[in-house]
Amino acid sequence: MSGRLLKKVLKEHEESKLQNHHDEEDEDEEQLGGSRGRSSINPFDLLNEGDEDPESEKETEIDDEEKKKDEEADTVQLPSKNKSKKKKKKKTKETRSNVVVKSETTFDETLEALSLGTNSKQEEVQETKPSSSRPVLEIDPKYLNLENELRRMYGSKVVRSLESSSQAGGPGPSRQVRGGRRGGVHHITKTVLITPMENWARWDRSFSMEFLETKDGYNYFRYTHSSSYEQAQRAFQAAQNLHDLNGVASVLINNPYHIDSLITMADYFKFAGDHQMSADAIGKCLYGLERAWHPMFTPFNGTSRLKYSHDANKPFFTALFAHMRNMDRRGCHRSALEVCKLLLSLDTDNPVGALFCVDYFALRAEEYAWLEEFSEEYQSENSLWLFPNFSYSLAIARVYLEKTEESSLDSSKSSSLDLMMQALKLHPTVLKKLVDKVPLKDQAWGKMLKHYYFRSDQSKNPSLDHLISIYVERNYLIWRLPDVQKLLKSAAELVIKQLDDKESDAEDFLSVKEEAFPAKHNEYSHLSIHDFSDSVPTLPPDNLQNFVADPRMGGGEQVAAGGGGGGHHQQQQAPPVSDVANRNPLAVFLESMLPWVNLGEGDDDADHQPDNNG
Repeated sequence: MSGRLLKKVLKEHEESKLQNHHDEEDEDEEQLGGSRGRSSINPFDLLNEGDEDPESEKETEIDDEEKKKDEEADTVQLPSKNKSKKKKKKKTKETRSNVVVKSETTFDETLEALSLGTNSKQEEVQETKPSSSRPVLEIDPKYLNLENELRRMYGSKVVRSLESSSQAGGPGPSRQVRGGRRGGVHHITKTVLITPMENWARWDRSFSMEFLETKDGYNYFRYTHSSSYEQAQRAFQAAQNLHDLNGVASVLINNPYHIDSLITMADYFKFAGDHQMSADAIGKCLYGLERAWHPMFTPFNGTSRLKYSHDANKPFFTALFAHMRNMDRRGCHRSALEVCKLLLSLDTDNPVGALFCVDYFALRAEEYAWLEEFSEEYQSENSLWLFPNFSYSLAIARVYLEKTEESSLDSSKSSSLDLMMQALKLHPTVLKKLVDKVPLKDQAWGKMLKHYYFRSDQSKNPSLDHLISIYVERNYLIWRLPDVQKLLKSAAELVIKQLDDKESDAEDFLSVKEEAFPAKHNEYSHLSIHDFSDSVPTLPPDNLQNFVADPRMGGGEQVAAGGGGGGHHQQQQAPPVSDVANRNPLAVFLESMLPWVNLGEGDDDADHQPDNNG
C-alpha cells in the first residue's frame, strides 16, 4: 500500500467525522471517525497531497503497532516492484508496500554506485560505442553454421544421407587422414564458427588472446603465443626454408593447432584438388583460434576489434577468409555473408578486401534490403556507391526490391534504372569486361562497345582498374540473370543517348572519380584477384612457392612467384623411387601428392598430379 493511499484513507475518514458531527445520522460511523482521528497527524499526510486512489474505500483500521513494525522493516526489506502493484488482501502486506516504493530507488542507485566503485575496470572494457554502423554489422551466430544452411536449402534428410554415404564410401585417402588415429576418446568443445569433428586432437592451449585497451568504445585484443608455439613456429620456418612439406607435416603431428602449418596444408590440398581436406584444415584453424578467445572478446555484436597490423592476428583473418570462400563454394551464401560481416567488424581498415565481396554474398543470399542499409550506414572514407562493386550491386538490389515493394516503394530513392545509369557513367570500363567475362554475345553489346565512352576497358587509374577487375571476377555470375542483363542494356542505351546530347556529363563523372581515387599507384595491390575467383589456379599460391618448387629443376628454373613466368619443363626425367620404410604415414601420404615424388606407383600418382603448366 502506497503513502498516497494511506493519506487518502485518513483524509476521507476525517471528512466523515465532520459530516457526522453536523448530521448526527449515524452514531457508529461517528465513533469510527473519532477512533481514526488520532491518525490525522501521520507524517505520510505531507506526501503526495491531492492524489487519489480507488482502493481507499476498501481500507480498514490501521493499528499504531503495525505501523511501527512496518517502519522497522523499512531498513531490511528487499525492493519488489510487483508488491506495490498487486491488490493486497491482508493489512500487513498493504502497509509493507509503502517502504518498498521508498527503498526501491535508493536501492537501485546504491547498486549503480557500487558497480561503478568495484567493477570500474570491467565496465570500462565492456563499454560500447553508439555507432550507426553497429547494427548492420551485428552477426547472427545461427547463420554461421554451414550445416544449418545446408539443411535449410536441401532438408535434413538429404544432408544426413549425404553424410552417411560419404562415411560409407570407402577408405579414401582424405577419409583416412581425417579419421586417423583417435588416441583416446575425449570431449570436443562446441564452437560457433565451426563444427569440430570428434577425431580432432584435444585443444593444446598453445596460444591465447589478451585484452589491450578500450578506445572510442571499442575493445581491442591480440593473440599471444606460448613458448611451445614459438618453438613450433621456428620449426615451420625451417621447413619452409628447406622447401620441406614433410617438415610441415611433422610440425602438425606434435602441434596439431599450429596455425601457419594448417593454412599451408589447406592451400596445398586446395591446389591439389582435395577441397574437403583443405576445408578440414581451415576448420581446425578456426577451432583453435576460437578456443583461445578472451572471455570479454565479443565479436558478434560489433564492439570488439582485432587489428590486422598485429602479426599474431593475421592468421585469424586468413583462416576466416578461406572459410568464407569454402562456404561460397558449397553454395552457403548466407553463412558466407555473416563471415564477411565479421571480417569487416574486426578491422574497419578492410585488410583482406571483405568490403569488395560483401555485396556479392548479400545479392546471392537475397539480402537486398540489408545491402542498401549497409551502404547507407557503413562508415568509410569514401561513399560506398563510389566503389565499382557497390555502384552496380546497389542497382541490382533495387531491381528485386522494386518487385517485392511495389505497393510501399519509397519514392525518395532512385530507381534501379537511374542507379544503373549512374554506375555506367562512373565506371564505364566495367561494361567491356562484363561482355568478355560473362559472356554477353548479343550483337547489341558489340554496337554499344563501339561508342567512345565504353570502348576501353582501362581507366588509367591503377587503383580503380584493380577494383574493377576484382568486381568482375567476383560478380560476373550474377550478370547471367536475364533481369540484370535487361537492366544493363536499357541503362547503357540511355547513357549513350544522354552523352551524345550532352558530352559535359562525362567530364563531370571523370572529375568525381579523380577526387575519389586520387592516387597514381595501386592502393589495393595487396589484394590478389585470384582470392576473389572461383577458378582453380594452375600455379601454386605465393605461400606455397617454397614447398612445391620441383627439386629436379635448377635454382633459376623454379616456379616464379606471383604467377609470372610459369616454369615450363622442357624435358623431365622420371624421378627416383622414394623409400617409405619406417616413416610417418601422414608424411608419406602428403609427399605422395607432390608431382615430382615417385613412391613406386607411377600410374596412381599421375592421377593426383596437378597441372603446373598453366
